[in-house]
Amino acid sequence: MNEASIRLTLKPSVAEMVRQVVESGEYGTWDDIVADALLEWRLRRELNSAEGEALCRLWDEGLTSGPGRFNGIDEIKREARRRWTDERSRSTG
Repeated sequence: MNEASIRLTLKPSVAEMVRQVVESGEYGTWDDIVADALLEWRLRRELNSAEGEALCRLWDEGLTSGPGRFNGIDEIKREARRRWTDERSRSTG
C-alpha cells in the first residue's frame, strides 16, 4: 500500500481532545482518528451529491405532477403537525 505523509496542525483544544480519546482507548492512534474523520468526510460528500440529485429529481416530479393539494404554507404546517401528533400517539399508545 502506498502511503503519503501529510503534516497536520491542530488547534490546542482539538489536539487535547484527540489526545484524551487516544489515552482513553477509544482510538488506538492519532492516525486512526484522522482516518475515521476522513472516511466520514468522504461519505458525507458522496451523500450530499446523491441527495442533491434526488432533490432535483423530486422537484421536477413535483412540478410536472400539477398543482398541490394544499393552499399555502399554513395548511402544510397544519397537516405536518397533524401527522406528527398521529405518529406520536401511535408510538406511545
